[in-house]
Amino acid sequence: MVSFLHSADWQIGKPYARVHDPDKRARLRQERIAMIGRIGALIAPCEAAFLLVAGDLFDSPTPSTSDVSAVCQAIGQLGIPVLVIPGNHDHGAPGSVWHSAFFQTEQQRRAPNLQVLLQREPLELNDAVVLPCPLLRRSDSGDPTAWVRQLNWSDLPAGKPRILLAHGSVHGFAAADLDADDDNPGSANNRLELDDRLLEQLDYVALGDWHGLKQVNARSWYSGTPEPDRFPRSNDYRGGQVLAVRAQRGGLPTVEPRATAALEWQQLQVSLHSTGDLERLEQQLEPLLLAEPGRQLLLLEQSGSLSLEAHQRYGELLERLEAQLLRLKQRGTIEQAPDPGELTQLIERVEDPLIAGVAAGLQNELEQSGSGEHQEQRQLLQLALAELHRAAGAIPCA
Repeated sequence: MVSFLHSADWQIGKPYARVHDPDKRARLRQERIAMIGRIGALIAPCEAAFLLVAGDLFDSPTPSTSDVSAVCQAIGQLGIPVLVIPGNHDHGAPGSVWHSAFFQTEQQRRAPNLQVLLQREPLELNDAVVLPCPLLRRSDSGDPTAWVRQLNWSDLPAGKPRILLAHGSVHGFAAADLDADDDNPGSANNRLELDDRLLEQLDYVALGDWHGLKQVNARSWYSGTPEPDRFPRSNDYRGGQVLAVRAQRGGLPTVEPRATAALEWQQLQVSLHSTGDLERLEQQLEPLLLAEPGRQLLLLEQSGSLSLEAHQRYGELLERLEAQLLRLKQRGTIEQAPDPGELTQLIERVEDPLIAGVAAGLQNELEQSGSGEHQEQRQLLQLALAELHRAAGAIPCA
């Protein structure tokens, strides 16, 4: 029996290009390096003999030298062997980070316990045999596990568990199809054939590429990324963990997820049609607004329509959220339309016939615009009415 940790998809150096605040981008990037220490805190409780990283330790095959140094420093403090294969993001082609003199020097100086497995050949450890399937280019036209099928299994130590380490998609489950969104384009589709004939020779399959936790079969698991980098796409999507594994030759492994995430990625659906709806949303968000700043990211899926005054109040709420959160991502729109009182205040402004005439004309165009293909025009008209309402409120009545 051997105990170890399985992780993947650290993607150190991820740019977070959709986050516009450079300080917040830096915080997100730094948290991915800090996560290595949180993995380290699990080594003793899990009695882990080694750590496997199933691809994409870096977000790019050419990460910055500062990221290389920081990662080597953090890994060097873990105190156990760390075995890494290149994935599609940090593939092992010539010219990639793994072949650079700077990385090799930093590895030797700071992380002698780090071993990058660039060869498709068995690696025998004290308590296990690791069968690495590194990606030597971003997209592999062949099955990266094909070499394992050519092994003479009797040549491997009889009593040591056999662990396949691979990065890619398995039949019926493609991370490139399921994990992509507008912030994270689909990855190269490296297909892994994990058929029964191969699996019966293995004791555990440590997979990377899918950023959520998933058990593929009794012996094969995706660990997911230890620090989430996207909003969940389903209720059962789980990110932010490593897997504590116990494996033995000829038996089924036991697998236990262990939490490692520091940041909270949340989703909220709101439909606003009245001031009462807005007040309930403000109450719902109050705990989030009072929490420690800079630890949450929120996807706000919004729909509905508010009066001009309520919409302005909603904008002020969004401004508070922007300040509180590492990121506020909005999907959908909350339209703004004057309620009868606001419209009357504008159109019947006898002391200012110019404002009254412009308001009546805008409202007439808005009523005729309908929806669908005229959505952009409607939004401009609504914005014009809102600005007119604000301007009129600043002008004292005669």
